[in-house]
Amino acid sequence: MIQMKKRLIIKGPKVQDVGYRLFLFEIAESNALTGFQARNINEGVEILIEGEESNINNFVKTATTSFPPHAQVEKIITEDYEGIVMSIENFYRLFTLQQLVKMATTGIELLNKQDTLLEKQDQMLEKQDIMIQKQDIMIQKQDQMLEKQDQMLKKQDQMLEKQDQMLKKQDQMLEKQDTIIKEIRGLREDLRVFIEERFSKIEKEIAMIKEKIGLK
Repeated sequence: MIQMKKRLIIKGPKVQDVGYRLFLFEIAESNALTGFQARNINEGVEILIEGEESNINNFVKTATTSFPPHAQVEKIITEDYEGIVMSIENFYRLFTLQQLVKMATTGIELLNKQDTLLEKQDQMLEKQDIMIQKQDIMIQKQDQMLEKQDQMLKKQDQMLEKQDQMLKKQDQMLEKQDTIIKEIRGLREDLRVFIEERFSKIEKEIAMIKEKIGLK
């Protein structure tokens, strides 16, 4: 049985972080490859494989015609390889360890983000409490202003009531003044009549006196 090694470079707009290494690892296992390595590089994804010639050919055929659901592949370069290829079992252990480390790192980052979010939430709640306190103070001041306004309106009503009473008294005084003026006018008329009668009587008495003393 002829052993063979190959190197594949997968290029495209989206070939990383789409599960490509695990996808190819399953193909390698299904074709009973003895060696397998996969890593992300600047050009895309690099694959090193080792196994029997027929199995290698089957792997290459499948890997160049089937892709992960979310991958966007532009081209796949296949070439011979002479270097060392990690055993498929060792790659599985390494890949599993890398994924565990990645999950742990992601979990720590999520916890840190959660702590940051909780801290921000506490700050927002604190600010909200301050705003509610300020709102309560404003409502209290508004109530005080409304109470003062009610007191002012009450005093205004009292003043208007007193003003009405004063106007009523003024009307009564004017009415009495009119009555007094009428009475004075009546007195003047009576006095005029009385004086005229007195003058007429005096004139008559003077005429009688003159007649008696012969001056007429």
